[in-house]
Formats: sequence, structure tokens, C-alpha cells
Amino acid sequence: MKPLFRKLTVKHESSFTVRHDELPHFKNIWHYHPELELHYILKGEGVRFIGDKISNFSHGEIVLVGENLPHTWRSSDEYFQGNPDLNVEVIVIQFLPNCLGEDLLKLPEAYLIPKLFEKAKSGMVITGETRDKLASLMSASLTATNLDRIILLLSILKTLAETDEYSTIVTGQHVFYQSNEADTIRLNKVCNYTLSNYKKDITLEEISSISNLSVTSFCRYFKLMTNKSYYDFLIEIRISHACRALVETKTPTEVICFECGFNNVSNFYRHFKKVTGLTPLEYKRKYLNKIK
Repeated sequence: MKPLFRKLTVKHESSFTVRHDELPHFKNIWHYHPELELHYILKGEGVRFIGDKISNFSHGEIVLVGENLPHTWRSSDEYFQGNPDLNVEVIVIQFLPNCLGEDLLKLPEAYLIPKLFEKAKSGMVITGETRDKLASLMSASLTATNLDRIILLLSILKTLAETDEYSTIVTGQHVFYQSNEADTIRLNKVCNYTLSNYKKDITLEEISSISNLSVTSFCRYFKLMTNKSYYDFLIEIRISHACRALVETKTPTEVICFECGFNNVSNFYRHFKKVTGLTPLEYKRKYLNKIK
């Protein structure tokens, strides 16, 4: 998907931004910026798009997004039903690689920080005790002032740079094209329509009409922008919802198959293994073992 460049605003008296958002839902456009972004979900669940990867997110997740890595989060369907008791909450820290000065990055004692920034270009999901420590530091950063803000950011960078408790989001090297506003509006229309209608059959004619392109032009355009076909994109959306249903409900796998838009159980198993590397049973067991 072709992301939109977003220019972030930093107050004159600050070298980086820290914010605490409470919203009815996440529905950001797919965008990128030169700042790194540390994203801590306090409340909410849904699907996140980072680089060319589609995955579920839920409360407690902390993700580090590297500079110019396209990303967005979208809440689950129930967050768009107008329920006043359902909302999302997030702490976000955004900073340029050189926000504390170029000389800091050149210090021999700080050699791990440039290495961290390089790893962040692929996106990092933080886990284990490191996640718990970062959650505390990020919460403290909301009220910190003056030198305490700098000390907390350095503590966050130190924690991230020294940990091996993370998984990489984007594998391999991909080029993500810059876009104009019209491209962004078109691709986000396709994305939002798919997320709202993945349970039903979506034909190429139907989704092409959403983007105001012929089928041939749409297929070529979507492949160029996202590094994947629309069919693969739709499958990944359906599998991400199936993964959530497997671990959060007691619904039989065969029922989940049809609830997520598949009309053939054997095809569901084949696509699930291709996307996740596991069978549905293996995926569920792995999740249960992880939370014990």
C-alpha cells in the first residue's frame, strides 16, 4: 500500500513528543514519517499494518516503528458501533534519530543506539520483562519535565537497545513508495472496505469499482503499491481475524473458517499454514503455552 508522508509537530520547547490519546477507535491513514515511534496500547484491539505485514494487536502491546516505515492501526468492528463504553487508549513517543544531538550517537558508549535504530527499520514487537519495564517508563514520561524527560528517553533507548525480547515485524528488504494524496485516499478506501467486508465474498470487480479503476489496472496498481496481490491481502486479513477467534473464543475451527470469509475448510487450513507457518491447532497451543 502506498503510504502518505506525515509531518509531525514538535513543540519548540521539546526535542521529542509524548502523548496520551483516548479515542473511540483507531482509524488512521497508512502513513510514514522520519521520526521513530514507540507505540503502547493501553486499551483496544484490532489489526495493525506495518510495512507489508498484517497482524492483530491488543492491549498491552508495545511496538517500535522505525523511521519512514509505513504503519497504521485499525480497531475491530465493534469499536465503530457507537458504544460509549468501548474506546481505545495509547501512549505514543515520537523522536528523530538525532533528537538528542548527533554527537550522542557518535559516543563509543552509545554504540548500541544506532544499531537499535537500524533494527527498528523492520519494526519490533517488544515482549517479556522488557515490555513491562517500557510500559512503566512510558507512563512516567507523560508527566516528566525538563531533564527528567531526557533521562527517561535515554532509559527507554537503553532498555530497547540491550534487549533480545522482541520479534521483527518486516522480514526482508522492501521498498515502500512515497505517495500523493489521491493515492492515499484510494488505497485507504480499499483497505477500509476490505476490513469491513472480509466476511463476505469480495470480487475483483467489486473492489476495483471502489478504487475507480478497471480490474486489470487495479490488480497492477495494488501489486505495485503493496508488494502483494489483492487476493493475498484479503487472505491475510481473514487469517488475522481467525487467529484472534482461535485464542479468544471456544468456537470450533470449522465454524471460525466460515465466519472469517472462507467457504472451504481445506482451503482455510492451507492458507492458515501458509500465512502463520502453523496449523490452527498448533497456533492455539503455542498461544496457550505462552500465557501459562
